[in-house]
Amino acid sequence: MIDKALSGDVRAIARLISEVESETPRSEEIMRAMYPHTGRAHIIGVTGSPGSGKSSLVSKMIGTLRRQGKTVGVIAVDPSSPFSGGAILADRIRMQEHSGDPGVYIRSMGSRGSLGGLSKTTYEGALILDACGKDVVIIETVGVGQSEIDIVRIADTVCLVLVPGMGDDMQIMKAGIMEIADLFVINKADREGADKVAAEVRLMIKMFHTGDGWIQPVKMTSAATGAGLDELHDTIEGHLKHVRSSEEGAERLKKRLQWEVEEIVRRRIAKITESAWRERREERVIEKLLNKETDPYRVAQEVLDSAMGDFRSGQLL
Repeated sequence: MIDKALSGDVRAIARLISEVESETPRSEEIMRAMYPHTGRAHIIGVTGSPGSGKSSLVSKMIGTLRRQGKTVGVIAVDPSSPFSGGAILADRIRMQEHSGDPGVYIRSMGSRGSLGGLSKTTYEGALILDACGKDVVIIETVGVGQSEIDIVRIADTVCLVLVPGMGDDMQIMKAGIMEIADLFVINKADREGADKVAAEVRLMIKMFHTGDGWIQPVKMTSAATGAGLDELHDTIEGHLKHVRSSEEGAERLKKRLQWEVEEIVRRRIAKITESAWRERREERVIEKLLNKETDPYRVAQEVLDSAMGDFRSGQLL
């Protein structure tokens, strides 16, 4: 299946991503096999508040990239169903015009409760598409507003999409927003107030920028008409060249690799402790807590002690 995926087989790619998304026992083996083939694709993050037209914008970006002969992978992260855990909005509907294009692979993923705008396995899905030969991988985040900062850790270029008339002129003043974006996109620029949002963004950039490194451009687009899309594409390409040739870009890559290892460690620890906690619950620990025979802090320490004991004995390796 891995060999088929690496040769571009769409069904094999879909199965591998499903394995990784479900965190099956084979998922780590899959990622180890894929990792040597990664590092070639340009990973673009598209983030912003709900209703800013992210999906429509991504659809237009796909068209621009395909006209240049580039293959594209898209991961659209949607809110998760509280019952199945799957994506419930399915942004692929808005990208339907590209569904029959063999050079485009579109996948919806549920956020699975993550507050950072991405699911835990979104990056691994992007790496699979990278390894399988996609020139560009676009990740569209769930659109949760101020908290969706995970994308900055995994994307080469982050586009923050703003839109007039939705309070985005205030959103840009909130802590962290300026650090997320490599470039700002004022979408639905044909609406009244677009110039005002753009002017306020440029003012904030002047206030926050230190004078070194990349200065975030502000681009006006309309996904409905396609206006500004070519210029946006040129700016994204310019940022990629900057990332791959500057000290700033090299430092960003190091931070990404550091985050990647830390995330794997966190997930492994979570699995170990969840297993130990399930065992502890079977010992009627909840009843003991209800009867005040113990306390949550002592129980938590016992769970950790049990988990580390199992880890050292090799039971969970």
